[in-house]
Amino acid sequence: MPAPDPCLPGNLGADLRVATGRLQRSLRRQRGAAELPEGQFLTLSALHRHGPMTPGALAEHEQVRPPSMTKIVNQLAEQGLVVKTGSESDRRQVRVEITEAGTREVRETRRRRDAWLATRLETLDDGERQLLEQSCTILLKLMET
Repeated sequence: MPAPDPCLPGNLGADLRVATGRLQRSLRRQRGAAELPEGQFLTLSALHRHGPMTPGALAEHEQVRPPSMTKIVNQLAEQGLVVKTGSESDRRQVRVEITEAGTREVRETRRRRDAWLATRLETLDDGERQLLEQSCTILLKLMET
């Protein structure tokens, strides 16, 4: 019986899923000083990237239920990484904003993740790194469709 063709979409898809999953798990282990769980870090990153948001907008952005986001926001606020402020126009409305400490945490976590990955990339030869560079373009194109 012949070996399966690794370039068939089904076979390639399975290999790509496994490889990207392992890479993502390894990157998630690289954390900043606060050692935030990934859900908290992703919420903090969203605030860093998009600016102040309501807990409801954050929940929608991160695709979690509003009660889960409320818990995450409260945990981040307890650590001084975000502040919650009331809306001037509607006192029932709360906005969540990243603090300077939160910004430092996002930057440090990203720096550690980038450094870890750079160290791994140094183990590859020039041809392999060029192939990965081309693969990044292809993966981004794949995510656009």
